[in-house]
Amino acid sequence: MDEAKPFDIPKREVWEAFKKVKANQGAAGVDGQSIADFEADLANNLYKLWNRLSSGSYFPPPVRRVDIPKADGGTRPLGIPTVADRVAQEVARRYLEPRLEPVFHADSYGYRPGRSAIDAVRQAHQRCWRYDWVLDLDVKAYLHLADRRSMPCAKLISAVGATTGCSIST
Repeated sequence: MDEAKPFDIPKREVWEAFKKVKANQGAAGVDGQSIADFEADLANNLYKLWNRLSSGSYFPPPVRRVDIPKADGGTRPLGIPTVADRVAQEVARRYLEPRLEPVFHADSYGYRPGRSAIDAVRQAHQRCWRYDWVLDLDVKAYLHLADRRSMPCAKLISAVGATTGCSIST
C-alpha cells in the first residue's frame, strides 16, 4: 500500500467489488458506460477508481433518473449510478457491513442482508397483538434537519465514526 494514501483500500477489494457489480449486471449510468464498456479498459478503470477512493478524492457522479411505472398508474423515480460508482459503493459496503451489522438492533430491517420489508411487517403484525403503542423514528430526517454540531447529533456521528473506524467531520 502506498504510504501517501490516507485510506488503506487493497486493490483486491476493488477487483472483488467489480466482480459483484458485474454479476448483478445493470444498466449504464449518466455516462452511458455499460459494464462491457467499463470492462474493455478494466485495469485502467479499476486503478483510477482505487486511486481516488484510497486518496479520498472520489466523488460520485450524478445518477441517471429513470421513472418506473407503478401499479396505480403513477411512476416512481429510480436512480441508476455509473458502473464505477456501483463498484465504489460495493467497496464501501464490503468494508462497512461486517463492522456495522453486529451493532444493529435485532429489530432493524432496512437495507440489511437477509432481511426484508416483509420480515418487518411480519414482526410488526406479531407485536400488534402484544403491545398497544408504536415508536417510529426517521433517522434520515433527523440528520437532515439537525444541526450536526448539536450534542445528540454530534454523539451519534461520533458513535458511527468509532464503530466504523472512519473520521466523520461535523
